[in-house]
Amino acid sequence: MKISIIGAGGWGTALAVTSSANNDVTLWAYSEEETIPLAGRRENPDYLPGVKIPAGIRITSDVNIALDAQIMIFTVPSKFMRATAARFIERQYGRWLDKGTIIVSAAKGFEFPSEKRMSEVLGEVLKPEGDIVVISGPSHAEEVARGVPTSIVAASGSGDNARIVQSALSTDVFRLYRNNDVLGVETAGAVKNVIALAAGILRGLGLGDNTMAALLTRGLAEMKRLGMKLGAKEDTFTGLAGMGDLIVTCVSTLSRNGRVGEELAKGRPIEEIVSSMKMVAEGVETVKTVIQMEHELGIEMPISHAVYDILEKRQTPAGALKNLMSRPLKEESK
Repeated sequence: MKISIIGAGGWGTALAVTSSANNDVTLWAYSEEETIPLAGRRENPDYLPGVKIPAGIRITSDVNIALDAQIMIFTVPSKFMRATAARFIERQYGRWLDKGTIIVSAAKGFEFPSEKRMSEVLGEVLKPEGDIVVISGPSHAEEVARGVPTSIVAASGSGDNARIVQSALSTDVFRLYRNNDVLGVETAGAVKNVIALAAGILRGLGLGDNTMAALLTRGLAEMKRLGMKLGAKEDTFTGLAGMGDLIVTCVSTLSRNGRVGEELAKGRPIEEIVSSMKMVAEGVETVKTVIQMEHELGIEMPISHAVYDILEKRQTPAGALKNLMSRPLKEESK
C-alpha cells in the first residue's frame, strides 16, 4: 500500500523503516532543511543514529507528495498535531486529502486545554470518510527501527480500518493486534507518560525495585480510573496499550519521560531539562490535562498530582514521595 508517515522524528522514521518492508512509503518532514540529512545520509542522526533508511523510502517536505497515500500516519507530538494536520487541508497546496485515505494517529497525549485525544483532533481538522485508527503500545523507536520484535495495537471504532492498517504494517518482527476501544487506548497511551515521569524520579532518588513495582501497580490503577470514568473498557488497561506500554516506558533507559524524571530528581528545573532535549517528553504536557480532568471528573489521581506539583515547583521530589506514602490508608481496589 501507499503509506505516508507524517513527522520525521524518531517514531516517524522507525515506522517508515519497518513499514517499508511491504509498502510504498513516503516520510514527510516539516521543512526541506530537515530532509537534507535524511535523504543525503539515509539516516536520522538526531533521533536514530546508526539506523539506515532504506533507499526505497521517499523523503520529502512536499505536502502534495505526502497526500498521495492510501494510509497517512501522523507521528508528530500532540501539541503540534492540530497545526500539522492543518497543513494538509490548506487550499494553497493544490491537492486535497482523499476522503477515502485512512488516517492513523501514532501520537500519545491530549490537546491542552481542550482535553481532546489525538484522533479527535485529526478528525476535526481532516474530516476523513472512515474511522481514524490509533496505533499504540510498547514500542521504543530505537528498537522498532532495528527490527527488535514488537507488538502493539491498532484501534478503531468499526474495526474495518484497523484491519487494513494491521495488515499493512505487520511484519515478522512487528505485530499488530486489533482493538475497538479507541478511547481507552489513547487514554492509556497518554497517562502512562505521566507515570513514566514518576518512575524516572524514583530512579533519580536512588530507590529500589519494591518502590518501582508499587508505582507501576498504582499507576496502572490510576490510568484505569481515569479511562473508565471517561467510558473506556477495563480490559484495555491490562493489554498492550495499557500495562504493556506502562511497563516499557517506566523501566526502560530509552524512555524520554524517564530521563526527564531522573533529572527532576537531581533538582534541575523543568525548563532547563526540556530546552536541552531534541525529543519531546509527552508527559510534561499531558499532566496538565490529566490534572484538569481530575478536577472536572471528581476522581483521585495522586501520582499524576505529585508529578504536576513537582513540575510546578510546589513540591520537591522527596517531599512528594513522602506525601504519597502518608496518604490515608484505604482498600487496594479503590
